Amino acid sequence: MSERSQTESRKLLGRLREALAEDSAGQTRLDKVTHLIASSMGTEVCSIYLFRDEETLELCATEGLNPESVHQTRLRIGEGLVGRVAKKSRVVNTADAPSEKGFRFMPETGEEVFSSFCGVPIQRLGENLGVLVVQSRDARNYSADETYALEVVAMVLAEMTELGAFLGDNAAMGARHQQSVMFKGACAQEGAAEGHVWLHEPRVVVTNPIADDPEVESQRLNDAVDQLRVGVDKMLDGAAGGDKEQLQVLEAYRMFANSKGWMRRMEHDIAQGLSAEAAVEKEQNTARTRMEQVTDAYLRERLHDLDDLSNRLLRILTGQGAETGAELPTDPILVARNIGPAELLEYGRGLRGIILEEGSVGSHAAIVARALAIPLVIHAERVTTEALNGDHIMVDGDEGTVHLRPDDSVVTAFRDKIAMQAKAQERYASIRDKSGTTLDGTEINLHMNAGLMADLPSLDNSGAEGVGLFRTELQFLIRNQMPKRTELAALYSKVMDAAHGKRVVFRTLDIGSDKVLPYMTPQDEPNPAMGWRAIRVGLDKPGIMRMQLQALLRAANGRPLTVMFPFVAQFEEYTSALAEMEKAKARERALGHPLPETLELGAMLETPSLAFAPQKFFEEVGFLSIGGNDLKQFFFAADRENERVRRRYDTLNVSFLTFLESIVNRCNNTNTPLSFCGEDAGRPIEAICLAAMGLRTLSMRPASIGPVKSLIRRTNLSELRQVIVDARERGDQSVRPAVMDYLRAQS
Repeated sequence: MSERSQTESRKLLGRLREALAEDSAGQTRLDKVTHLIASSMGTEVCSIYLFRDEETLELCATEGLNPESVHQTRLRIGEGLVGRVAKKSRVVNTADAPSEKGFRFMPETGEEVFSSFCGVPIQRLGENLGVLVVQSRDARNYSADETYALEVVAMVLAEMTELGAFLGDNAAMGARHQQSVMFKGACAQEGAAEGHVWLHEPRVVVTNPIADDPEVESQRLNDAVDQLRVGVDKMLDGAAGGDKEQLQVLEAYRMFANSKGWMRRMEHDIAQGLSAEAAVEKEQNTARTRMEQVTDAYLRERLHDLDDLSNRLLRILTGQGAETGAELPTDPILVARNIGPAELLEYGRGLRGIILEEGSVGSHAAIVARALAIPLVIHAERVTTEALNGDHIMVDGDEGTVHLRPDDSVVTAFRDKIAMQAKAQERYASIRDKSGTTLDGTEINLHMNAGLMADLPSLDNSGAEGVGLFRTELQFLIRNQMPKRTELAALYSKVMDAAHGKRVVFRTLDIGSDKVLPYMTPQDEPNPAMGWRAIRVGLDKPGIMRMQLQALLRAANGRPLTVMFPFVAQFEEYTSALAEMEKAKARERALGHPLPETLELGAMLETPSLAFAPQKFFEEVGFLSIGGNDLKQFFFAADRENERVRRRYDTLNVSFLTFLESIVNRCNNTNTPLSFCGEDAGRPIEAICLAAMGLRTLSMRPASIGPVKSLIRRTNLSELRQVIVDARERGDQSVRPAVMDYLRAQS
């Protein structure tokens, strides 16, 4: 760009800053901005369109079009050239606008006399705020310098919009971060909570987008980048010899931090008149826009690395960030793009709820949230952009919805729901010590799932008869290196102590799929849920399995021990796991350590193949636990991480219930103890239907035991079974409608 163009750009930004600094109403400021841009660029028209809602753009200010069309002209996203800029987040530059595909003629604006058109998106951190447009009578394409200058101005407008410089009475000019917003995400952990926002990574706000002296700003940028590079080098030194994946990420950081192209583009923006912070954020905007459009997973990860590096650089420049001086509210609801298990555990049970933009139902964060019984909503898009620390927020984990800055009617309805849940919990507490016996005398054993020591107090409080599943992988996931055998033995011993003699089923390491250890090289698999995971990893890496089995034997110290192997797909895998246990026992015996008084060894049935294993397997296995989450996704070929299909298939589908019944019958024929473990076991309607199909032991999260037991004690199981049989014989696809009708008639 020529020096003259840079000078003109700086002059325009200087005039904009003066206009924005004036003590005037938002509309007056916006009108003056369009006048300044049009006169500076020598165009007859300059218009600013802002989003009125997610789908609608509104003309909020113009120089050159009919002034009466302001706040009257609206476009749907994708409609017309302005809508195309907003939808694609790309510049549209044409000498003959009316001939462009998708052009929409808006007679109320009087724009038909203007031939040329250049529109650029007004964006902040990947979020579209509106479109900046210039138009001229002459048929001409705007030069690269002119287009670039418009992008710089759009960057400033985005920052000033964020800071509330254009507030007005119209919806498109309303105060940002003040309106009520509802986010529809996905449920990863049930429960409802009310509190105030705590951002895991506080937003950096650029308050000085325009600067006077490019040399000063350039020096500030270079000093900050030097500091950033030193920090990355220190992180690399600290990670040397450690996790290979972490090293790769840090190497990518170093590559970006030393990128001449990255620096050159930011220096260029500063020469236009932007501050160092604004130049960094402009580059970050570009990266985020590209991230939204890239489908290649590797490239998305690299762009994510650049985004993270930009955040680090902004924190250095502004002094903002994690240590902002803000105090954690007494009722914090954590809001983040994503979060690791170790970071989440540091917050602990003090959190009322968790909201993530990313995540999955089987992620580490979801596992920890379930263990801590904290409501969790995932896939809440844009929540980190919209929420501010201290905002009032309500989380409905049951429905997967979030209400940010809710209005009074939502608050009232939500609090009523929480009050009803509290009353129900009081009612469940009254039956805590009573058995889960149906009206016709069938006893259903209710156990709880656990994964942390913090879960164990729930064993007595919930009324659970034991721990049907203790997830041992959490202790591996939250560390940066493999835990030692002695550490694991001490932990497992504490778990058994806390259980006060009640049965604890320890599931051996279930890693792979969505649970990758930070110190193990991840496998590049197209479908990790059906790949190298769980028992497959244990048998291929017998040293890890043997170490864990020895830790469990040592923890028992002569007490009864129950161990379950996950994701067993065939008889041979089970016998191979038994052989590893025999080796572990031989080693402990040779060391003089006492062996368990009794040793129960079982398997999780999570693949349809194991249901058809030879009769000998059912005769020899100590017990079986149906892993409902995985079994259902493989039965229906519906990935439980895919929101499009995971709710498509009902657990109470006749085909699935019939399949479960066949497993029950095989186990009954060989007297093999059988249980059902998974999310469906903790849903009262599903749980009572599982019992009707013959399952007599269910394992679930502690908070579900009360609701499930309450319904069990109010149900005649033989009558319910007949309802299910009748629905099946009628050819119903799901028994749910018939079951619901029956239960309503009983209440």
